[in-house]
Amino acid sequence: MEFQSQDKHGIGLSPFCRITARVDPVVSLGHAAHGERRFVPIIGGTVEGEQLRGEVLAGGVDWQVQRADGTLEIAAHYVLRGDDGALIEIRSEGYRHGPPDVMQKLARGEQVPADQYYFRTAITFQTGSERWRHLNSLLAIGRGARTAGAALIDVFLVR
Repeated sequence: MEFQSQDKHGIGLSPFCRITARVDPVVSLGHAAHGERRFVPIIGGTVEGEQLRGEVLAGGVDWQVQRADGTLEIAAHYVLRGDDGALIEIRSEGYRHGPPDVMQKLARGEQVPADQYYFRTAITFQTGSERWRHLNSLLAIGRGARTAGAALIDVFLVR
């Protein structure tokens, strides 16, 4: 993860962790009012960072809308369990898009370098853990990459 110092407005990003969410195949509900409505079951995964390490619990879902303009709207909701036993709810909303040929490769499960498409999310947290309670009042930005069986999200806390 890259570190980005504060800008002239006092806003900065601090590397927090990498979430590797293993996923099942996409399930399409068909074309709805705003595009193809679909979901991706989250079946587990890992969390790795200097402060937070642990696992992604099975049972989360990434709800999606594939818009006519090629943009994928993402609304993922899942839970992390830290090595200390703390449970942290994640809500992550954002977009994934890129050139049509790149997005077709991703859809086929092919490996594509993350710099060839845009995958960003805004992340919020909820937890009752005393150690991690400060996350309840912070925003984070996720920079994502997609593989055939997982979404990899580098999480940066907004300071």
